[in-house]
Amino acid sequence: MSSTLAVGLTGGIASGKSAVASAFQRLGVTIIDADLVAREVVEPGQPALDEIAERFGADILDAEGRLKRRALREIVFSDDNARADLEAITHPRIREELARQRDAAQSDYCLLVVPLLVKSSMLDLVDRVLVVDAPESVQLERLISRDDIDESLARRMIAAQDSRAERLAMSDDVLVNTGPRKDIADLAAALHAGYLRLAQGELADLPPLHLPG
Repeated sequence: MSSTLAVGLTGGIASGKSAVASAFQRLGVTIIDADLVAREVVEPGQPALDEIAERFGADILDAEGRLKRRALREIVFSDDNARADLEAITHPRIREELARQRDAAQSDYCLLVVPLLVKSSMLDLVDRVLVVDAPESVQLERLISRDDIDESLARRMIAAQDSRAERLAMSDDVLVNTGPRKDIADLAAALHAGYLRLAQGELADLPPLHLPG
């Protein structure tokens, strides 16, 4: 484990993780985003992309040799075995890069944004878990609007993630994201103050924080 305090930020799809991460970034916290790393490991020239094309066929690549993300998403969220195969290719590489960036972080603490913190077996990369929580009905509405997809696919995407109960059970802290963006900034600032004290050794531990939005 790195000597830098690592907080794992997780939450269901369309729960508002990116907005929360941005609020922490404005406070000077190093943000390490698993979704960005996941994109990097499947760029042209990366071994993972070759393995994905071998598993799913050359048609999964566009004319420039880039991954057709939407097409792959429709495949893996309709077939559990296909999703498991994809994760077996990408997750070890994502994990390695997250650990590298965590160990190189220069801020008092860093935030690892990992949607599948339990199912991807990356829980041991972090010291503390912050869950961004929102009712599934809110996630569903946001996801359909954001990704321009039908309800059936949106529900399959939500179901493929850690369940809301699993996330809350492993949480140290919970930020409920159902309010306006200003609330997110205020709640992040409250958490930041506690994490700084923890990282700087002013506290041995923090009591669990549950911040309603």
